[in-house]
Amino acid sequence: MVDVETQSILVVGGGMSGLTAAIDAAEAGHEVYLVEKNPYLGGRVAQLHQYFPKLCPPYCGLELNFRRIKNNSKIHFITMAEVETVSGQKGAWDVRIKINPRYVNEKCTGCGKCSEACTMEIDNPFNYGMDKIKAAYLPHDMAFPQRYVIDPELAKSAQGRTVKESCAYDAIELDMQAKTVDLKVGAIVWATGWSPYDANKLDTLGFGNYPNVITNVMMERLAAGNGPTKGKIVRPSDGKEPQTVGFIQCAGSRDENNLPFCSSVCCLASMKQATYVREQYPDAKIYIFFIDIRAMDRLESFYANLKQDGNVTFFKGKVAKIEEDSATKNLVLRVEDTTAGSLNRITVDLAVLATGMQPNTSLSPVPALAQRDDYGFIASLQAAPGFFAAGCSRTPVNVSEAVQDGTAAALKAIQSIVRR
Repeated sequence: MVDVETQSILVVGGGMSGLTAAIDAAEAGHEVYLVEKNPYLGGRVAQLHQYFPKLCPPYCGLELNFRRIKNNSKIHFITMAEVETVSGQKGAWDVRIKINPRYVNEKCTGCGKCSEACTMEIDNPFNYGMDKIKAAYLPHDMAFPQRYVIDPELAKSAQGRTVKESCAYDAIELDMQAKTVDLKVGAIVWATGWSPYDANKLDTLGFGNYPNVITNVMMERLAAGNGPTKGKIVRPSDGKEPQTVGFIQCAGSRDENNLPFCSSVCCLASMKQATYVREQYPDAKIYIFFIDIRAMDRLESFYANLKQDGNVTFFKGKVAKIEEDSATKNLVLRVEDTTAGSLNRITVDLAVLATGMQPNTSLSPVPALAQRDDYGFIASLQAAPGFFAAGCSRTPVNVSEAVQDGTAAALKAIQSIVRR
């Protein structure tokens, strides 16, 4: 008789590589436990406006994956959860998972009455703090699971009781506590993804001091229809339509004092975002300041086409410093033209820092058996017998590569448990 536990697979991380690994393994007949620290599945892709290669909105792919999860009883997903410990060996891993309180249980119907009753506001994490949301909130319109979240400060406040009373389904539990769950699984796929490099560490580029200096992930949210400005790209300082936009490549990347590696996707991401601006503002002028342009494989044509746009200037040079004109809030970029060998001061309405992809394996604890490389990535696809890395836990990848990596990890995990 087959031992179900030793044939089961744990997937840590609910982004594209984790979702793919979980679905592929479950559809191959294995019990899968999918653990995600956010209150929703989808990872960073859910926060994009469009993604390569087809420039689709994220729910083209995510909605299909969510449907496959709902229709497959072998997938057990746990949100707002993190792995605390891993012990054991291939075929018999013991895993302890901490589930943080959501303060909303499975009875939630998504009606939104709790949000209507709430007046407390918090920074919106889905929009990188660029707007406010109620402290009783749905993470985003298409969130899966479609269940509300109560902020801990609201749960502790007197207003929390008012919000609880607004729920006709007894779905709000203000006394919900963190709990732990112990699992035994046969294989583990670690797919915890990436975080945008902290632009506050880039002292000379003005992020955090000048409101019109934003990051590339913030630009994605500005362009998105469910973003803080409903898809209108405007300056944070005054809501003005930007007529000149500077994209600063390698902001902190390829820099021994920050991220010493190239994330490989940032050049194309900035070029994609340049098209967002050009579509909204046909007369806008775009500068893309770069060290080297890296447009891989089939996407080289995207770069070639954009170079034909007379309003887009590719400027080979490193932006050394950004200053603000206090009267206009415009930004003055000090940049060296490495081709001409000249120093330049270029004024733009909005500056976008192309910060790199920092692996979450470099920011959060990982099991000791998962050896990391010098950059903080798990060093190989198979970190240990029965333990596999996928997606940006292993190396910087784009969305389609993350999907392929998730499938590869699922196949390796399945092989490891059926060949025990």
